[in-house]
Amino acid sequence: MSGPQEPAPKKTPEPSGIDLARVALRAAKEQARARGDAAQQKKQARRGGLRSGARADGRDPMALGAAINRLISDRGWEAPAAVGGVMGRWPEIVGEDVAKHCVPERYDEDERVLVVRCDSTAWATNLRLLAPTLVARLNEDLGHGAVRVIKVQGPGGPARRYGPLRAPGSTGPGDTYG
Repeated sequence: MSGPQEPAPKKTPEPSGIDLARVALRAAKEQARARGDAAQQKKQARRGGLRSGARADGRDPMALGAAINRLISDRGWEAPAAVGGVMGRWPEIVGEDVAKHCVPERYDEDERVLVVRCDSTAWATNLRLLAPTLVARLNEDLGHGAVRVIKVQGPGGPARRYGPLRAPGSTGPGDTYG
């Protein structure tokens, strides 16, 4: 009984002709590149560094996003920019129901306090109960310690009226009591 025969291992043919030419060309290109890099570095050292021209330097134009990211990091605005991004993504972070009734108003960078205004006292109470969970979620997104406290404010009262509180011609608030 003879078992299945294993095929003889294929021998890789030795490179010849065009293959040898490709290998030699690749090696020559790498050597030329290495010589060119060294020559370019010597030339730059003589000239005093890179100059405006074919090579990129700090004066070249850049994409708007890269320029904004560079400005933010140079000025140290990473935390306020991140919190601004959170305010833009507020419905994703807290959910649609909460976002309909509670809106972030401002962020105090020094105190690390996020101020949120709710449209009713019931939603303000609800958000006060959710505040520790939201602080943890925001700190996951922004980095540890970015938000220390969420200050929840209820609805604002009616606009304050300045001047006399009585209507002209009335005897005052007690005029209906006879």
